[in-house]
Amino acid sequence: MEPFTEKAIHIIQAVPPGKVMTYGQVARQAGSPRGARQIARLLHSMSAKHKLPWHRIVNAQGKIVVADEESRYTQRALLEGEGVEIGRNGQIDLEVYRHDCTDPST
Repeated sequence: MEPFTEKAIHIIQAVPPGKVMTYGQVARQAGSPRGARQIARLLHSMSAKHKLPWHRIVNAQGKIVVADEESRYTQRALLEGEGVEIGRNGQIDLEVYRHDCTDPST
């Protein structure tokens, strides 16, 4: 497994319930500031295998951007079940719910 992928998996696994990170934030923490799309692909292909809390990753505006409607509904329900408030416009307040991963080893 590539070091970036391995580090990204650890970062995603460390996002606590009730918090979110953005695709770009995970990519930066994993060492690739322009790797947000890689994070999206990683979540799509490895979430089940590595038991990743995929639902805690949102776009830079704090919105759920999963393409298929059923997964989008599931993501919203899982986040709300953890206490994350999602506005009428589908946006999460990143000032309140963003997880700041400051430990470079995660």
